[in-house]
Amino acid sequence: MECGRIKIGVMGSAGGKMDPEIEERCRALGRAIAEEGCAILTGGCPGLPHQAVIGCKLAGGLTIGVSPALSVREHVDHYGSPTDHIDVMIYTGAGLMGREIIGVRSCDIIIIVGGRSGTLGEFAIAYDEGRMIGVLTGTGGFADHVDDILPVIEKPTGSRLFFSSDPADLVRKCVASFRENPPVIREREAAG
Repeated sequence: MECGRIKIGVMGSAGGKMDPEIEERCRALGRAIAEEGCAILTGGCPGLPHQAVIGCKLAGGLTIGVSPALSVREHVDHYGSPTDHIDVMIYTGAGLMGREIIGVRSCDIIIIVGGRSGTLGEFAIAYDEGRMIGVLTGTGGFADHVDDILPVIEKPTGSRLFFSSDPADLVRKCVASFRENPPVIREREAAG
């Protein structure tokens, strides 16, 4: 059952050396998300996810950040994260790792761009919970090694994966598949 607009989480490299060509592809990813009528959700972090936020916002899309901080001050001063171009910021106070669970579970589709250990964690949560995952290939980091770990996982979760080096193509594939057949997210068992 869909509730409102589709939320696409963009998870990826928040730090490290940023290639201008990959930054532009992330902005194109954000534009494609807006053009599909979807909202973008990130960890409220800098780097590649924020480039996607900028692209989405400039195309008139809705942007959501899920911060590890308790307040805007902590978000900016402690985590060194941006607030520009973000329409709605949710302050979790959960730290970086706790924020990942909230962010992933708040999305309908996850798209991986670049990435390091945090992105690997977000991917693992999304995959284990059977979420739909898109991978923007050619963005370096974890995104270019997802295929290497899939044979090792050997766990059927119902997660559907899509790969493309073209941001608009990747968003179209993921959104079309989601609209045609939304993934069944396993419910947690009620405590009794």
